[in-house]
Amino acid sequence: MPDPGGKGIYYVNGKSSGFLTAYHVHSKESTDIVSEEATQPIISPDGKRVMYITLPASERSELWVSDIDGGNKLKLATGESLNTGTWTPGNSHLSFWEAGTSTGEKGYIVGADGSGLRQLPRTGDNLRNFVWSPDQKFVYVNAGEKAEPTFNVWKWSVDSSNLEKVVDDCGLIFDTDPSGKYLLGVIQSGEKIGIYEVAISERKCIPLLPGTLTSNPTFARDGKSFFYAIASRGEITIYRQTWKDGKTIGTPQVALKIPFAFSQTYNGNAYDFSRDLATVVYARPGGHADLYLLSQK
Repeated sequence: MPDPGGKGIYYVNGKSSGFLTAYHVHSKESTDIVSEEATQPIISPDGKRVMYITLPASERSELWVSDIDGGNKLKLATGESLNTGTWTPGNSHLSFWEAGTSTGEKGYIVGADGSGLRQLPRTGDNLRNFVWSPDQKFVYVNAGEKAEPTFNVWKWSVDSSNLEKVVDDCGLIFDTDPSGKYLLGVIQSGEKIGIYEVAISERKCIPLLPGTLTSNPTFARDGKSFFYAIASRGEITIYRQTWKDGKTIGTPQVALKIPFAFSQTYNGNAYDFSRDLATVVYARPGGHADLYLLSQK
């Protein structure tokens, strides 16, 4: 905007900021894990650690892990567009992937201490998530081709480069049950919206809760139910669905109501909850803007 007195022009320059916050359900207290723009939190199965992505600059992102209270932070990777994957059941390793590279999207596994970085074999142009088997010998990979808006599930043995396709077009996978027989996932758009499972040995895609729009469904620690979150009217409700041997039992029940709302997506998933529902970690994106005068000499 030109200055009315002819001294120059005014312009606004904005800068992103934010926090990554842990809400402790029993005490109803919150702790900021990160005091900068961060997102994609994934809590470890034991509820003690969390991995997340920070966004320090345009076209730059970093993968970090820390204790659930923000202590013992460790940077694991830097890239243009990193994305969190999942933890191993033993909390010792995790997966992540990088999008937007000139040579195609790349998936990785790495120790939570930063050791043993390995790249996954290429399965397709688009990657979305990686889920570990309970024995940590396999990784199930969501991948698709650029020309197709669907994602298939592949199985990769971490002891070799062997890949095998499990099922076509069964949405995005997020978890595996303790028996290792089923994968839990969602379809988030189109006519088939809902929560699904993949019966691994049968190579079948099976609807569990058709019409349910959510993300990050998670099995409870005992494998007898799974949780999923729904946002509505200024609060987040986490439901528990009883489940056994690939079948749902009864109707979903309210497991936890969080008395405030938060974004469910922000440069990827923006929240996660521990398997005992004791902790919820969520992104709080923000920003500020400054007004400048560019003067003429």
